[in-house]
Amino acid sequence: MKTDDIHIRKSGRAGRITLTRPQALNAMTYEMCMGIGEALDKWKNDDSVSVVIIDAEGSKSFCAGGDIADLYKTGMAGDFAYGQKFWADEYRINAKIKNYPKPYVAIMDGIVMGGGVGISAHGSHRIVTENTMFAMPECGIGLVPDVGGNYFLSRAQGSIGEYLGSTGARLKASDCIYSGIADHYVPDEELQTLVSEIESTGDAEVIKNYSREPVPGELEINQKTINAHFSKDSAVEIVQSLEADGDDWELNAAKLMRRNSPLSVACSVELVRQAREMAGIEDVLKLEYRFTHRSMEHGNFLEGIRAQIIDKDRSPNWQPATLEELTQAKISLMLSSLGSQELTFEE
Repeated sequence: MKTDDIHIRKSGRAGRITLTRPQALNAMTYEMCMGIGEALDKWKNDDSVSVVIIDAEGSKSFCAGGDIADLYKTGMAGDFAYGQKFWADEYRINAKIKNYPKPYVAIMDGIVMGGGVGISAHGSHRIVTENTMFAMPECGIGLVPDVGGNYFLSRAQGSIGEYLGSTGARLKASDCIYSGIADHYVPDEELQTLVSEIESTGDAEVIKNYSREPVPGELEINQKTINAHFSKDSAVEIVQSLEADGDDWELNAAKLMRRNSPLSVACSVELVRQAREMAGIEDVLKLEYRFTHRSMEHGNFLEGIRAQIIDKDRSPNWQPATLEELTQAKISLMLSSLGSQELTFEE
């Protein structure tokens, strides 16, 4: 399969998936996502494929997220079913990657956000470079970290998950490894040689021969501070604790939280905490889907897209406007069971 957006093929002993939309930061369309799922199904029982490698053209962006133009258009027209199907099908592929029986090598070179996280961070072998810039900034568009992101956010040390999810903080290579989002740092200039060796040998373990020590990041340095504030009982208590402290790092973290949708921030904190009690990615994805399923009709997703992407006025009219105005009942509603519309994973 080769289109203007994605190139799927076999090379040597590897199944290769390359995103080919560098002009759009390799943003993932529904068709690209489905193509990945179909390829994984085909290669699962193909003895000529020993390993899967996913990468992208250009070093600026691996994948900056999902292509949300159609989601906004259909949502504004009152058609919520399109987005709900998009998310459901995407989440099933995220679970497929997490549970894939063959090595799945994700080369996270450049920007990794949103949907890009879902097709990389669940792989068995996750590579970051000096170009990597990882973030889950979904609260800024009225959504929540999804695509199974809460599975690894909830398993990061201390309260890093609450911090990353509610602020959308950006991480470089070493921070990704420290927080369990990636496994290896490989310099960009060595990637081509590494890929060629994996293709010829079919052995993902050769990555260890290329793995280097990245430049130290900030997460480990700030771990105690993160734990002190982001372990508070609720999102509003977290932000008030940060603001009361008054130091630069804390005030910046509070600023990041305050500019995001209050509903999304509060639900993000709750999602991380509920995910800690869940054993498998399927349960985490089901929980995330409850929010995204409701996000257009009962949340702030459409307003977030309008402000950030469509009108670009960066002045969203969040409802409610502040964390202080948000009720626990609203948080619980967004994460409550969907009944017959709960996400399923049947083939």
